[in-house]
Amino acid sequence: MIVGEQKPLAEIKQMLAGFRKVLVVGCGTCVTVCMAGGEKEVGILASALRMSTRLDGKAIECDEATVQRQCEWEYIDPLGSRLANYDAVLSLACGIGVQTLVQRFPNIWVVPGLNTTFLGMPPEQGVWEERCQACGDCILDKTGGICPIARCSKQLLNGPCGGSQKGVCEVNPQTPCAWQLIYDRMSAMGRLEQLLEIQPPKNWSAARHGGPRRIVRDDLRLPEDYRTA
Repeated sequence: MIVGEQKPLAEIKQMLAGFRKVLVVGCGTCVTVCMAGGEKEVGILASALRMSTRLDGKAIECDEATVQRQCEWEYIDPLGSRLANYDAVLSLACGIGVQTLVQRFPNIWVVPGLNTTFLGMPPEQGVWEERCQACGDCILDKTGGICPIARCSKQLLNGPCGGSQKGVCEVNPQTPCAWQLIYDRMSAMGRLEQLLEIQPPKNWSAARHGGPRRIVRDDLRLPEDYRTA
């Protein structure tokens, strides 16, 4: 899932300075799971903004809304009839959701309430860890399902560096060595011989270095007459 964390209240207030009526919009998927931008967080943040700005003598009126997904037209379109009543929208979605609102509703000012951090998962309650960098060229079949691009601090493809000690990364002692994890996994699966195959330099042409990426599935697209965006 996409993991994000809420911006500090002071930063959010600075972004909203000068606005008097704001709609705080949450997202019901990824950022709800990571407890950063769901319905509950929308309510808490809206209340905090009301109280804090009132104490500052510059009260902001904050209303609340949460949609299932901010990254798809069909879920955000119902907001359209409400937006004329507001000076700005504070989005508690990932950066994709913010940009989707901007593209769909170009006449309303939209600001981000979250910092989008990474693609990850929760190994335990209250903890989220990066697991994927969306590099566009997955090699998990070669490394036992453990990604050296996202989990090795040096993104090494052919084994650990010399700084790895006792299964711990030298860059951060709180980070397990990805290649130790890969070795242990491949050993347990009886596939250590696969690690003897030298991997060529990473093919970064499928990553985002050439600009925003796009996937088009013509077999799934609507006829041109029905396309709305």
